[in-house]
Amino acid sequence: MAHPTQLGFQDAASPVMEELLHFHDHALMIVFLISTLVLYIIIAMVSTKLTNKYILDSQEIEIVWTVLPAVILVLIALPSLRILYLMDEINDPHLTIKAMGHQWYWSYEYTDYEDLGFDSYMIPTQDLTPGQFRLLETDHRMVVPMESPVRVLVSAEDVLHSWAVPSLGVKMDAVPGRLNQTAFIASRPGVFYGQCSEICGANHSFMPIVVEAVPLQHFESWSSLMLEDA
Repeated sequence: MAHPTQLGFQDAASPVMEELLHFHDHALMIVFLISTLVLYIIIAMVSTKLTNKYILDSQEIEIVWTVLPAVILVLIALPSLRILYLMDEINDPHLTIKAMGHQWYWSYEYTDYEDLGFDSYMIPTQDLTPGQFRLLETDHRMVVPMESPVRVLVSAEDVLHSWAVPSLGVKMDAVPGRLNQTAFIASRPGVFYGQCSEICGANHSFMPIVVEAVPLQHFESWSSLMLEDA
């Protein structure tokens, strides 16, 4: 998860997030190169006393500064489009979970099971135990099996919300009356935190998301216990 003074992204916990991190680094290097070139040209133009009488009318320079930006845009657009298609790809999910946004909590329904669902509220600060994170912990975590494709159907009961978990590279708007879907694969076990990313009222900051990825056998044990309690 994020920590104080962090400059980069959170560590990737899904293949899509790894692709997004690689694309970010790729685009950032291009931005650095462009910025360095422009800065050098500005400094050279300001500091030099030499003048080139042909620089004001040069077809070659105009061709270069027209074609080069087009090539750079293509180098950015192609990997970007590839990742967009990867993020929309949902192939044979092993588990489907419906996440409903409310003011101001989330409810989860495991649609592959007959009666497995719960509400997920933020744990108040005074009730936190040592090691838990303020404003991020919930009383019920969304437990998923690791290394399995998970589809999340996202909607809202009242106003606009947004279900977002940065480590998994997932962010999907929750719109009343509309069912959006996204998918992810947790590539390692762990607890991944997110928050509602759409301003949804007075307690918008107090409806966190906690996804816990566990091995498949542990998930089966957890689901059996939840069904027994229900």
